[in-house]
Amino acid sequence: MIRKFVLLSFTLGSSLMFLIQLLSLQIFNSDYNELSLNNAVEKRPIYPTRGLIYDRNGVLLVANQPVYDLMVIPENTISFDTLELISFLEIDKEELENRLGKAKRFSSKRPSVISRQVSKEKQALFQEKIWKYTGFYFQKKTIRDYNLPLASNILGYTSEINPSELKNKTDYDLGEMIGRQGIEKTYESELRGKKGFRFFQKDRFNRIIGPYEEGSFDTKAEAAKNLNLTIDAQLQAYGAELMQNKRGGIVAIEPATGEVLALVTAPSYDPNVLLGSDRSKNFRKLVKDTIAKPLFDRGLQAEYAPGSPFKTLNALIALQENVITPKTLFSCNQGHYYARGAFMKCHCPIGTSNNLLRGIYNSCNSYFAKTYVNILENDSTTAAGLDRWRDYLKRFGLGDYLGYDLPIGKKGFIPNSSYYDRWYRKGSWGPTTVISNAIGQGEVLTTPIQMANFTAAIANRGYFIKPHFTLPKNDTLKDSLFPKNETFIEARHFETVIEGMHQVVEMGTARIAKIPGIEVCGKTGTAENFIRLDGAKTQLTDHSIFIAFAPKENPKIALAVFVENGYWGGRWAAPIASLMIEKYLKGEVKRSWLENRMVNGSLMDEYMKPLSGKPFEINE
Repeated sequence: MIRKFVLLSFTLGSSLMFLIQLLSLQIFNSDYNELSLNNAVEKRPIYPTRGLIYDRNGVLLVANQPVYDLMVIPENTISFDTLELISFLEIDKEELENRLGKAKRFSSKRPSVISRQVSKEKQALFQEKIWKYTGFYFQKKTIRDYNLPLASNILGYTSEINPSELKNKTDYDLGEMIGRQGIEKTYESELRGKKGFRFFQKDRFNRIIGPYEEGSFDTKAEAAKNLNLTIDAQLQAYGAELMQNKRGGIVAIEPATGEVLALVTAPSYDPNVLLGSDRSKNFRKLVKDTIAKPLFDRGLQAEYAPGSPFKTLNALIALQENVITPKTLFSCNQGHYYARGAFMKCHCPIGTSNNLLRGIYNSCNSYFAKTYVNILENDSTTAAGLDRWRDYLKRFGLGDYLGYDLPIGKKGFIPNSSYYDRWYRKGSWGPTTVISNAIGQGEVLTTPIQMANFTAAIANRGYFIKPHFTLPKNDTLKDSLFPKNETFIEARHFETVIEGMHQVVEMGTARIAKIPGIEVCGKTGTAENFIRLDGAKTQLTDHSIFIAFAPKENPKIALAVFVENGYWGGRWAAPIASLMIEKYLKGEVKRSWLENRMVNGSLMDEYMKPLSGKPFEINE
């Protein structure tokens, strides 16, 4: 009896376990159902057209063009005309066999790409023959179409997502396009849209026999958003023309809004070279050019000594700190002895006496060296004075990222007392140790966009709006998205500095930048250029710098121009800035003699010189 009960219990228990497992597999667990569907149904993505990009005036910068990936499902292929296919793909038989083998290793049942980004013209020709190639089909997608060959540094580019990225981006498919750099990267989610899907029924031989459930499970792609940039395409193109055969950058900003009107880096590249089947080859070529660096955005990433334009900020800080007034006089005898035997040269004649206005338009090194010493000594210690000086500069956006909507850039550098304590024994350094900061030649480093931004802050008499590259969809959001960043400088102190900048153009070092009918305010700079060569500090040809804004009242444009190895500020940077201002404010340039000189002028001979220079000697 006991044996009969045990046998019955075992039979019922085993049956119950099998029943529970069957219920779990067939009703409660969908894994096998999904696996079955995957075998019987093929899911193909529908990629939305990527969002269009326009300039501030509605000029179309970036559109789209259709291309096709030739796909293969290895299990479905039968014998085909190999010679015809390799002729179409423009590859040899060995390469075709390699691609087919790779596809089969990936999956014999799932589609793989055999040839990417086939043009619509080539696809149309081969589409008539695709019926002969069982297992092959074309997958439509779009790639970018650049209407104008400009602003590649702003726009960025797109390329196919790679397998390693898919681990963190599960909503992408292998081979799907994704934004790289620039606007394409920052606004990827808006420009991408949302892909849809089509489902196809397959037979037991893995062949497509029609839509699955008459398309009831298909989803439409959601359209991407279009973007309007702050960039003026005409001004951007003109800046690129002026900077050909030169290296450097131009950054132009509308002071009242912080909208970037132009961001020119030179040399650059045509964005169209990163499209199509030659994209990888062309990209490698750009990366390998470590001399001209066409992928390096000099407007955002290059850190330079700001030179004499920095004097305007030291003037403002000194006025706010009450260590000088506009009438303060300092003498200059072709320079300034700032320590025993240490001499800072200047171009002022012997016996010159400058007030602040003359100090700015004469760009007097002596005036600003003495002003800087007064700033640092206007506190309990030199270290405290220097940190206070740094706090002022931080309020102008220096020494940190400005927060603009492009994914690259550099912070620049504004030293604090801790920095000098590390270089010198703490307490052993003083104002004369760091005197070069007075004229923008010390440890201070800035990027061209930072220089354009502080120029905008001067033009605004004490505030700046964060530079940005896209226009908000709703004008009512402007104030909340882009609030004013106030400096520590009272508005009244800007008037003397601004008038000094006006006189720089009217009668000072930038007379070549005068524009009939427009009051231009500017400041030239000649930044010394040093490298470490064979273990020695070596001086190369100086950089040419100019900052400017115009008109003087109610300014519409502020900009910084930086030309590497351009000798002095008035030689290249000031004329280029002046032409940019004239082009933007008047719509045309009438000074054709100056325009021709800048457009046709070249510094390539300078850049081709052997890397050598004169050993640096401190004037002592």
